[in-house]
Amino acid sequence: MTADTTPELTPEQLAEIERKFDPETAFRPTGAKIGFLIAAILVSMSVYHFYASGFGLVRELVHRGIHLSFVLGLVFLLFGLRRSDDTLPAKAWYRVDGIPVFDIVFALLAVGAAMYLPLLPASALGQRVGNPSSTDIFMGTALLVLTLEATRRSVGPTLPIIGLLFIGFAYFGPWMPGALKHGGSSWLGIINHLYMTNQGIYGIAIGVMAQYVFLFILFGVLATRIGLGQLFIDLAMVIAGRYSGGPAKVAIFSSAFMGTISGSSIANTVTTGALTIPAMKRVGYPAHFSGAVEATSSTGGQITPPIMGAAAFIMVEYLEIPLRDVLAAALFPALLHYFGIFIMVHLEAKKLGLRGLRAEELPKLGVVLKDHWLSLIPLIILVYMILSGKTPDFAAVYGIIACVVVGFLNPTHRLNVKDLWDSLASGAKNTLAVGAAAATVGVVVGVVTLTGVGFRLGYVVVQTATDIGTFLSALPVLGYFTVTQWALFMSLILIAVACIIMGAGIPTTATYIILVAVAAPALAVLEIQPLVAHFFVFYYGVLADITPPVALAAYAAAGIAGSNPFKTGNTAFRLGIAKALVPFVFVYSPALLLVADGFTWYLFTVTLLGAMLGIASLGVSFSGFLLAPLKTWERWWVAMVSFLFIAPGLTTMLLGLALMSPIVFVQYNRAKA
Repeated sequence: MTADTTPELTPEQLAEIERKFDPETAFRPTGAKIGFLIAAILVSMSVYHFYASGFGLVRELVHRGIHLSFVLGLVFLLFGLRRSDDTLPAKAWYRVDGIPVFDIVFALLAVGAAMYLPLLPASALGQRVGNPSSTDIFMGTALLVLTLEATRRSVGPTLPIIGLLFIGFAYFGPWMPGALKHGGSSWLGIINHLYMTNQGIYGIAIGVMAQYVFLFILFGVLATRIGLGQLFIDLAMVIAGRYSGGPAKVAIFSSAFMGTISGSSIANTVTTGALTIPAMKRVGYPAHFSGAVEATSSTGGQITPPIMGAAAFIMVEYLEIPLRDVLAAALFPALLHYFGIFIMVHLEAKKLGLRGLRAEELPKLGVVLKDHWLSLIPLIILVYMILSGKTPDFAAVYGIIACVVVGFLNPTHRLNVKDLWDSLASGAKNTLAVGAAAATVGVVVGVVTLTGVGFRLGYVVVQTATDIGTFLSALPVLGYFTVTQWALFMSLILIAVACIIMGAGIPTTATYIILVAVAAPALAVLEIQPLVAHFFVFYYGVLADITPPVALAAYAAAGIAGSNPFKTGNTAFRLGIAKALVPFVFVYSPALLLVADGFTWYLFTVTLLGAMLGIASLGVSFSGFLLAPLKTWERWWVAMVSFLFIAPGLTTMLLGLALMSPIVFVQYNRAKA
């Protein structure tokens, strides 16, 4: 097999790939003067959030309003009405240094509407909730429209359409069918609830973004700038590079490490994939497989502590539990995700007879640690503070301070004033799309609380699952399971499918917030713990990044690999199949989440071992190789046995081992022949 000689992409080409496949980074070009002004606003946004969370004392509504005004104003300045607007002449009569005049007007109106309510005296606001004035209605309507438009520009059309559907549902309630029918609400009532209270636009979602997520994204940008990202990549090469198919294993380890400081699947794919994908192709992996490995590994960043995108902080607010409990619960499911990819990659390497990296292609551990060890200090401080019980924003503030101090002291990745300015601007810029999405999610959640649709949809899900369970339990073989058991299983299937479909067009965090409003009531009826229900929804939302037809992380990886995007997406989904099974494991055995009710070390050990055996077996089945190639009937046999391992319990695990042993025996003899 000839080695691939495709040239590695330049940083500019990588940035263009990220911009193409990630709408959240599709910023429009601007002239130098207004570009400097926007950068100054971005830096001001970072400085404000750092001050407010670390040292200031800002009233909650005012803090959320300031955050929202920054987000919406900057979105209209940095994101065009259409992608094609970026190719229009910058010096057109209706443009100011590249930005249309109407976008500047929208930006100013968005800032005014976002700050109007927070700046009202508390006494006046209290009197007008429930009885808004004409000005309140105008400002609320303007903010609602501008929020939906800002989300469309920065995230895409799917989430705003969902927001409009929910608003329509609130207004046309009396005409809704069946269990969805309700009394409806006037426009005044809708604006009052979504704008004048903390149940809508100014709700939990935007509050978490303002208080926690912004700081952690800024920390990730600074940590990468001072060399932590390069340390992770080099360490991954030292750990796994020399083994069979080494670059693919490097992709897994480096993406897992990068996931600790980056919650973006696409950014992780582009950052680590720039090195790992060409290396995988050089040792003989097919282009589509190389891209799929990187994409699947990078999606794990969203479920890897301590940052986990924004979802971890939303869970903290919803469940009212410490962040360290959420991170502890996420740890082993995340490790199982990477374990599943590792098994598939290892078997593929053995099947293709691929080599590892040569000694001269690998960095030296001593040199790596000597050059980059200082960059680990901020992450250690961050994790220590979280584990010691400090609030997330407190931990993030001191993590940021540590990044700046280390950056100015580190001789290898020295941080100067210009670098700090650029990092502060870049960190703020990376929060704009998720901030706009959070405001629109607030609209959806507000309609849910206004109409009670979450419980209505939850009832529909449970009732549908129960009807299916009643039918299945009446069948001769399937009647071994009760109607209740079938109802739980089918409810999980329905919710998982909904998560994947929703996640195909909107950010993971938005998917999680919207669907947990439906899934949590449904799973509560089936007596599933809230923590388990939240993690179940979150994991399936993440899976959408590698699920065709809208597998954005896989498409970004295909852009680097030069492979067919759809083929890369299909392969990525196959490699990530373990992640599709893990949520079912912790629903049936919550001990895997460590902090769930009913945890014992015995249950945890049995569940973890069973999950590892099941994931490994499923990997063998999908790759068609163990010690030698498997025949078709053997692959089906191994696939069916894998579900016995995944089903929690020592008995089912032992039965699975007994049924797997003949295949292992046959494989051993076939490999020796």
